[in-house]
Order: sequence, then C-alpha cells, then structure tokens
Amino acid sequence: MPRKLEPGRLVLASHNKGKLREFQGLLAPYGMELVSAGALGLPEPEETGTTFVENARIKALAATMATGLPALSDDSGCEVAALGGAPGVYTADWATQPDGTRDYHPAMERVAREAGDNPDRRCAFVATLVLAWPDGHTEVAEGRTEGVWVHPPRGGNGFGFDPMFVPESESETFGEMTPERKAALSHRARAFAALARLCLD
Repeated sequence: MPRKLEPGRLVLASHNKGKLREFQGLLAPYGMELVSAGALGLPEPEETGTTFVENARIKALAATMATGLPALSDDSGCEVAALGGAPGVYTADWATQPDGTRDYHPAMERVAREAGDNPDRRCAFVATLVLAWPDGHTEVAEGRTEGVWVHPPRGGNGFGFDPMFVPESESETFGEMTPERKAALSHRARAFAALARLCLD
C-alpha cells in the first residue's frame, strides 16, 4: 500500500524558485507547508543517476535525511525526438554555466542548432516526482506532456525550456501561458496528480 502523507511541513528538494511556486500552488489544497531546500540552506546533492527517477530519489533522500522531514523532489527534462531524446535527464546540465548558474537561453539555442534542418519537431516534457520519508521509504509518480518545440522561444512566463515548448493541440508555448493554463497541461501537474492519488487523496 502506498504511504499517505500527513499535513504539515514538507521540504521541496530544489533550489529552483519556479518549481517552488508551481508546487506551492499544487499542494495548497492539502494543508502542506512547503519550504525549499534552498531556503533551508541545504547543498544540492550530486545527481549521479542516469534516469529521472534515480536523480529524483537522490535529491529527495538527501533532503529528508538532512531535515528529518518528508521531502518531495522533481527531476524533469525535455526530450527532443530529432536529438534522440536529448537533453533528457541532462536538461539542467545543458543550461549550467561555467560559474554554476543556470541559463536556459543558450540551452534552447543549442536544441535549435543541433536539430538543424531536421523537420521532426516532436518533443516531450517529462517529470518524475519522488516523495521520501526519513526512514528511507519513497513513493514515485511520473507525468509526461507531448508537444513540439519552436524557435525562436516565445514568452516570459514559466522557467526552463517553457518558452520553446508547445503542448499538443495548443498554439501557445508554456512560456506564453498563464500559470493556471500551464498547470492544466504540464508534465509536472500530471505527475503531481498521480502522486496525490497515491499519497494525498
């Protein structure tokens, strides 16, 4: 049986403020007080996994062990068909600059550059969530949104690759959508819905 999460403090194992805002909105109805690993001054663990679930588990376990609180982590990425599924699990690495900061504009330019004149614009956003407890127990949920990538990027909302991703049957990029519209379609919201069915509802 999946383990239920009781209302209270929950650590988001991320330093990404955009993800924090998204999860605060998703968790608001469940009585959870969400605090980020960044706000707690926790270091970012080295993501040595080769899959989304491996990296999400590394981050969630590091945060729960450091705080003694349940922790939620997200590992997500952009899979471009013309690039054989890249950047995939290495999406954040593509955006990491020499000084350690992340800038997704060069990463989006790299997608366009490496895809070249390949007419296949299929793309998917994938999210894996891991909820971990201090005793090492974990629950996993995944979500996926299919679509296409566009260049140049459009819109200043969202974060990451949002300005170049158009979900299926839509005309706007995630970067052009309101947070509410994106939440209805996003890979992260779909993964969260699966996790909520397991651990919150």
